[in-house]
Amino acid sequence: MRILRHSLVLALALVASVVLVKGQSAPSGTQPGKPDSVQPEAWQLLVLANEARVQAGARPLQWDSALAAAARQHCLRMVAEGQISHRYGGEPDLVARTSQAGAHFSLIEENLAVGPSPAGIQDEWMHSETHRTNLLNPQVDRLGVAVIASRGVLYAVADYAQGVAVRTPAQVEATVTALVRASGVAIVADASAARVYCAQNRVPPSAPQPSFLMRWQNSDLSHLPQPLTDRLASGRFHQAAIGSCPAEEAEGQFTAYRVAVLLY
Repeated sequence: MRILRHSLVLALALVASVVLVKGQSAPSGTQPGKPDSVQPEAWQLLVLANEARVQAGARPLQWDSALAAAARQHCLRMVAEGQISHRYGGEPDLVARTSQAGAHFSLIEENLAVGPSPAGIQDEWMHSETHRTNLLNPQVDRLGVAVIASRGVLYAVADYAQGVAVRTPAQVEATVTALVRASGVAIVADASAARVYCAQNRVPPSAPQPSFLMRWQNSDLSHLPQPLTDRLASGRFHQAAIGSCPAEEAEGQFTAYRVAVLLY
């Protein structure tokens, strides 16, 4: 049996008042019933993975159709090439091809294998330290699998991800607004100055000038950056303007949101 493992994560960075961090995924539930469109062999690998994860104390993975679509395209290429690889000539890398398939994530990993059966592939992955690490990673919550029978064996691709909820700019602003408002600071109705600062790193001269400015980019909107939390807790500020803008590309095509907060 031949197996390969690959892993990529969203890098951490902090530059001046701009913060880029790896986000957390949307909550995942228990394993649902098999969708009709999912091939039995691929679903069996999901079931086997979840059984192993439960035994290891990790939450079960949800089936992700976008990851499965990307996995199938790569699996077809594996069958055509014969030799397994995470990337072939002229093919997008793992991040690009899963993003192009519609997946949204802050962490992405991949296991490959050629084996006799789903159970045999699972067994080999569990006896390979790097593949086992991918499969049992407590940070991932979604999985897409493709399995193709060829040359008397099964070619398998499993893409694991930490999913990111898809939000509109208005939803991003509403989420951050709720977090800021909880500190007791009033929210300015006009968000235009914050949106300009978010996108252009400047506050329009005609707008009121804030005493503190911060913008950051993150996949996780469940909490505010610590420097901003500290300022809000200081009691020095009474109003805040919140704006969102398109995220800047960082580390491939990971899903992230860009936000600015101006304090007055």
